[in-house]
Amino acid sequence: MGLTTIGGLPAHPLLVHLVVVLVPISALLLVLAVCLPAARIRLGLVPAAIALITLIAVPITTDAGEWLEKQIPENPLVQVHADLGDQMLFWSIGVFVLAAVWWVLHSTRLTRWRADRPDASTSPKLWRIVVITIAVVSVLVAAGSIVQVYRIGESGAKAVWNDQLG
Repeated sequence: MGLTTIGGLPAHPLLVHLVVVLVPISALLLVLAVCLPAARIRLGLVPAAIALITLIAVPITTDAGEWLEKQIPENPLVQVHADLGDQMLFWSIGVFVLAAVWWVLHSTRLTRWRADRPDASTSPKLWRIVVITIAVVSVLVAAGSIVQVYRIGESGAKAVWNDQLG
């Protein structure tokens, strides 16, 4: 079993804060990298690195949440929260893969390799289509990850606070 408690407290509510911060940062860095060439150059590998940290944090957090879920009485609101939380891994994988691909596509080595091999498979028109497609998909996945982390947080707050609020 993974990380279940921290200092005697359930780890999930503590780890959630890490994910809630990292997911939007990862998404924002990806969008900056794909939309602003100057940002891409300055950020370099940072979007992919932060997305990797996020990708590592998400399953640790959901694992801690699954442990916590087993410690409390069954609650349909908690189940909704858990189901949404399980989906965050897919969004995090998407952000990481796209950030890494974007970095590779704009790496110096690949740029030099393309310049040395001006054949049909690396035509400027095809290259432009690939880059634009990846950029559009990146913005959509980044936005989706932010929406998903919001949905998870909202469902978690309802699960925790629903009984106390009138």
